[in-house]
Amino acid sequence: MAVRGRRTKVLPSELNKVCPERGDNPAMHSRTMSDFEVVPNLHQSSSSVSKSRNPDPLLLFLLPQENLISWIPENIQKKECTYFVESSQTSDSGRIVCECGYLREQHLEDAAKPPIFLGKEWDPSRHIQEMPTDAFGDIHFTGLGQKMGKYVRVSSDTPPRVIYHLMTQHWGLDAPNLLISVTGGAKNFIMKPRLKNIFRQGLVKVAQTTGAWIITGGSHTGVMKQVGEAVRDFVLSCSHKEGEIVTIGIATWGTVYNRESLICPMGGFPAEYILDEENQGSLSCLDSNHSHFILVDDGTHGKYGVEIPLRTSLEKFISEQTKVKGGVAIKIPIVCVVLEGGPGTLDTIYNAITNGTPCVIVEGSGRVADVIAQVASLPVPKITIALIRKKLSVFFHDTYELFTEGKLVEWTKKIQDIVRSRQLLTIFREGKYGQQDVDVAILQALFKASRNQDHFGHENWDHQLKLAVAWNRVDIARSEIFTDDHEWKPTDLHPVMAAALISNKPEFVKLFLEQGVRLKEFVTWDTLVYLYDNMAPSCLFHSKLQKVLLEEREHAAGSKMPRVQLHHVSQVLRELLGCSTQPLYPKPKHTERPRLSIPVPHIKLNVQGSSLRSLYKRSAGRVTFTMDPVRDLLIWAVVQNRKELAEIIWAQSQDCMAAALACSKILKELAKEEEDTDTTDDMLALAEQYEQKAIGVFTDCYRKDEERAQKLLTRVSEAWGKTTCLQLALEAKNMNFVSHGGVQAFLTKVWWGKMCVDNGLWRVIMCMLFFPLLYTSLITFRYFLQLGHVSFFTAPVVIFLMNILSYFTFLLLFAYVLMVDFQPSPSWREYLIYFWLFSLVCEEIRQLLHDPDGFGVVKMASLYFKDFWNKLDICAILVFITGLSCRLIPSTLYPGRIILSLAFIIFCLRLMHIFTVSKTLGPKIIIVKRMMKDVFFFLFLLAVWVVSFGVAKQAILIHNEERVEWLFRGVVYHSYLTIFGQIPSYIDGVNFNIDQCSPNGTDPYKPKCPETNEDNKKPIFPEWLTVILLCLYLLFTNILLLNLLIAMFNYTFQQVQEHTDQIWKFQRHDLIEEYHGRPPAPPPFILLNHLQILVRRGLLRRPATCHKQLKKKLEKNEEAALLSWEMYLKENYLQHQQCQEKQNTEQKIRDIAQRVDVLVELLDLDRVKRTGLVEQKLASLEDQVRQNLSNYLRKVGFFQGLTPPAAIPPPSTPELSLEPGKPEEIQPPYHVLARSLLYPGSHTLRFPVPDEKVPWEVGAVTLGSGAGREGHRADPDGSRKRKRSLLKINYNTMDGLIDRQSFHGLYTVETGTCQNPLLPIQRGNLSVCWAGGSCVWLRHNRGLSHSWRRNLDGSIIRKSLKKMLEVLVAQYPLSDVWALPGGSLEPGETLPLKLKWILRREFWPQFQTLLKQGTEIHKGYLDDPRNTDNAWVETVAVSVHFDNQNDVEMKRLNSHVHDLCIRWQVLDKRIPLHANHKDLLHKVSTLLGAYY
Repeated sequence: MAVRGRRTKVLPSELNKVCPERGDNPAMHSRTMSDFEVVPNLHQSSSSVSKSRNPDPLLLFLLPQENLISWIPENIQKKECTYFVESSQTSDSGRIVCECGYLREQHLEDAAKPPIFLGKEWDPSRHIQEMPTDAFGDIHFTGLGQKMGKYVRVSSDTPPRVIYHLMTQHWGLDAPNLLISVTGGAKNFIMKPRLKNIFRQGLVKVAQTTGAWIITGGSHTGVMKQVGEAVRDFVLSCSHKEGEIVTIGIATWGTVYNRESLICPMGGFPAEYILDEENQGSLSCLDSNHSHFILVDDGTHGKYGVEIPLRTSLEKFISEQTKVKGGVAIKIPIVCVVLEGGPGTLDTIYNAITNGTPCVIVEGSGRVADVIAQVASLPVPKITIALIRKKLSVFFHDTYELFTEGKLVEWTKKIQDIVRSRQLLTIFREGKYGQQDVDVAILQALFKASRNQDHFGHENWDHQLKLAVAWNRVDIARSEIFTDDHEWKPTDLHPVMAAALISNKPEFVKLFLEQGVRLKEFVTWDTLVYLYDNMAPSCLFHSKLQKVLLEEREHAAGSKMPRVQLHHVSQVLRELLGCSTQPLYPKPKHTERPRLSIPVPHIKLNVQGSSLRSLYKRSAGRVTFTMDPVRDLLIWAVVQNRKELAEIIWAQSQDCMAAALACSKILKELAKEEEDTDTTDDMLALAEQYEQKAIGVFTDCYRKDEERAQKLLTRVSEAWGKTTCLQLALEAKNMNFVSHGGVQAFLTKVWWGKMCVDNGLWRVIMCMLFFPLLYTSLITFRYFLQLGHVSFFTAPVVIFLMNILSYFTFLLLFAYVLMVDFQPSPSWREYLIYFWLFSLVCEEIRQLLHDPDGFGVVKMASLYFKDFWNKLDICAILVFITGLSCRLIPSTLYPGRIILSLAFIIFCLRLMHIFTVSKTLGPKIIIVKRMMKDVFFFLFLLAVWVVSFGVAKQAILIHNEERVEWLFRGVVYHSYLTIFGQIPSYIDGVNFNIDQCSPNGTDPYKPKCPETNEDNKKPIFPEWLTVILLCLYLLFTNILLLNLLIAMFNYTFQQVQEHTDQIWKFQRHDLIEEYHGRPPAPPPFILLNHLQILVRRGLLRRPATCHKQLKKKLEKNEEAALLSWEMYLKENYLQHQQCQEKQNTEQKIRDIAQRVDVLVELLDLDRVKRTGLVEQKLASLEDQVRQNLSNYLRKVGFFQGLTPPAAIPPPSTPELSLEPGKPEEIQPPYHVLARSLLYPGSHTLRFPVPDEKVPWEVGAVTLGSGAGREGHRADPDGSRKRKRSLLKINYNTMDGLIDRQSFHGLYTVETGTCQNPLLPIQRGNLSVCWAGGSCVWLRHNRGLSHSWRRNLDGSIIRKSLKKMLEVLVAQYPLSDVWALPGGSLEPGETLPLKLKWILRREFWPQFQTLLKQGTEIHKGYLDDPRNTDNAWVETVAVSVHFDNQNDVEMKRLNSHVHDLCIRWQVLDKRIPLHANHKDLLHKVSTLLGAYY
């Protein structure tokens, strides 16, 4: 017996005893329920705090504890018994208990003698009161791997919205995409090992893949234990992130064992709970594998089933909520999964089916599940009482004696109603084709229920597709949705396409593309803006975009953050792609472009309703499409590092090489700023993959056609900012791409100009020195040229060699002037140097202002100074000008010569750039540049040792050296030279010579002497210390630091040497591009070219001629043909990649392992089928033997005076097969709807009447102790008065204004009551719906107005070669379904009242005339839930057809119809109408030969 805590005042000092690990003064915040109102769409929960980029640790700590401590006691109650009344029953230990089940000491202090309740009987509605709950927080299961969960004790009357708010807002659970309610046996049962494994794996798979909540009873027994173990096995076999499955246990508080450990008025954080199955007795322990517990309290102890009403209402409330994810809103679907179970489980299944909840029955789990599974494939009339009796005797063999005759009838009726709703019932059979997994069966059950549900138009299919996207189950979408049953238009898939993109579901994106979605139609300007609006906040690109918006807001001095526009995206992309690209999305002229009125962020889907607002309700002429939709989606995916999604989109791209190189550039730039190392590695790896894609496509292109492949390198791509593939590769530093043989062949061709590349270098030099040789055949060109000598001198290789010759001449002349001819007044040679330098300055200015792409002076200046060699040129020129300025002043002639000498050094260093053309020396220059960086960092380490040793040496040897220059020499210079072996002679005192130093430091050319003895002038400093310091200094500097520097140099050398070929091929491009666009004349003759440019641009004002660049703009036709050819070869490349993956050894091993698993699965299925077949044959043989034995005993007279056993069914009982097919179609009997157990609009239960007990000829069923008894609680006097009034009624004739005649003729009247003439239901129903005991029926009139559905041109639309009808339907107030116009005909009226609601008064006579002219298609009895034995509905249905859309009467009808809930609807069997009305429409379609 659990101990129940008293409700007493808890002092702060006692909190640590009651609630361990809690403080003395917890913060209490007063809040009202209005602050936490639950809205249909919960966009954000507390769990989202941890997903932000920089979460606040304090906020994360306060949310789960402080809010709960204040919120839960104010909004959630428990129940306590306030009046102790001794019960006739005792506790398990034999002690006296209250009627509520608790002991006296477990009640409140005042419950023993309450003065207001003395002498009264115990009544739970009065004596159990609500008060703030005292059990909530975190539950910790001790000894079971430190498992944690959430729990709360709630009153049984708690509103479901409060519990849902607690779970989503305070417990941090995301709203589910699916609700799985698992029910079944509450006691432990045995399942086949294989079936158990299939169930466990399938359940957790569907929960994990769809983001579902699993709701169970929460105890450690029966089906709840099976679910818990399934979750446990899944969590142990996967990572922490994948193992998060929400499993909610809803249990009865009064039946939980050890619940006293959960009581803590201030919340248990955590509460220690011990799972003790041995001592639990009649109570139950909580299951440790559940993540959340809702413990329902009704104030009693030991009473099971208390949680069922609250669980039902909570599940219904959750299923009515709408979840918005990825731009698509769906109502949360619910499915019921059944394992085993008893009578309570049958009631749960029946209620679920009645409420429209699909159920999955696991066959083979036992008892109720197997009974329903065995008869589910039979027609309903064949499910008889005898058959159910037989099944119960097999599956309930231990408790079969407890089933009375009335119980058998009730079970038969419920099972018939369950099986009758086949669209909501799914049987999972082990070995059934297409249902190898439980997860597939669960999802198929939901789709089957949705597919058979009535919807207008495409809403049913839209709903199913949105569910599949929300669950991320593309396999279900392929097998259940995209079938031949429905033809999808590409535009219908646009909303779910956007949802799949935002939710990062690449498989669905691929599926939608396969189904015909065209990106050119899908991607509009507003769609793209919406996609960027819905980027993940943790994305680096999103933060960069927010910075741009913030800067714009500050610049505009506004307080409102501007909306994201594509020009903001373009600004960030240009930073990533580099300044060489033009903006991808130009800024609009107006600040705010007119928005397209499409409700993208607010897509609403009523799962069980009939309205869908599409994402793409476009109006003609207002949609703005982007230039390249594939590019736009590719960029959107790449900046979020979505690998699979980007690969699918890239496969659709036309300009694929440029796209791959641009993606590589973007990813490398983002990786530089990304803080997360794992994300950085992923980005760099993805960038490498895109570079390989570009290489693969270019390789195929180059093999196919070299010339066209090289055109792809230099083609100006309008889609990627008017740049080229080669330029993108250089910006991204894709060395592998640039070093490709095809790219290098192109660069070599550019290097040689129009000459053949096989001309020897010596030939070029010979022709340069003796240019008449050009007129010989010494130099060959690629094609015949009339002016070959001009083409020779404009070739980059010739320009380069001439510039080298010119530069060497300049350096030789400069050196000669500095060393030989540097006079006070400049000589002609020196003036020549000045003129030469002026030409170099002019060339640098030309390079600085060279702007072929129109970037502007500022951008060109930034690009110019990014180049190292340009910086070196500027430095050399500035130093030279400084030296020249000093040289021209006589007083600074010598300093000027010194500065000019330094300028000469810098000019000589500039020669290294020339060596980059050499394959041998080029990489060595890179090595030198990188080693310079190594030396720079090495000097920091060296300076520490040099300064520390120098200062210590100086302080020990010399006293107060005041000369700064000698102080610097002693500290730094001498210490530095010591590293290279120049050790000071006086440091050890042996070679000390006082003549080499100045004793007082007065000689400026000698250092100050060390500390010496005044007598003999010998040094007195500690020689041993200075020697030790010197040894340590040399040890660390010469051995440690210098070897470290050598190791750094060696690493740099090895790193560059491994990629020597790539580095050389990459860096030679800059040299080739420089001399490709350089004027042909070398300095100083280059001034002539500069003068020509100045005259043409400045004086003549002529536009700039087309500069020589490595880019070319093609004509549209040529570009289109080139891109088509590239796309074709890209497809070949992708196919080749797929073949290579299949040929991979690892992939082969995986394929073989998968095939082996499939083979093993098929063998197991075959074994199951064989076993089932044997069992079926044995059962059939057993029945035949039993029947033969019974017949033999009957012949010999053994049964004379006896009755045969009830368990033996009649011979006509059909046998069941293991693999049932489609049940045969049998016309359903009358009174199907009239025999529902719950009378419509009330809580009155009808007596259960199976199909076989419907006719009057069948004997009546005796009323048991169950349903139907409620109707007999009538007062006898009132009953006699009603019967006396019935004798005054005139039956089968006109009774005043009331027509009591039936369309089916005379009916029988017995004792003042009438009998339903058409197969009436059992007489047990008489006590339920008296209706005054009179013979009552409702006369209904229905007007079926319809016309042919036509196209815009007036032609009739056909489907399956049949014409399509449009019918007028209406939706009346307080009704969820649509109906045909009409209703009950009141006495004395000519038109039904409901029909008058939708028609204007002046049209009532005309419509009555139309009804008279129409065709009567039905007249008589109509099955209705309101029908009883003596009350039924009869209907007259009239068809009014308008053959022509211009019919006068049709126009008059349309003009007189109110706008309230009325519409013309295409006739289809799926439109949401009453079942009886659909039967009437079916008759109309048959009459007119129309499609149905």
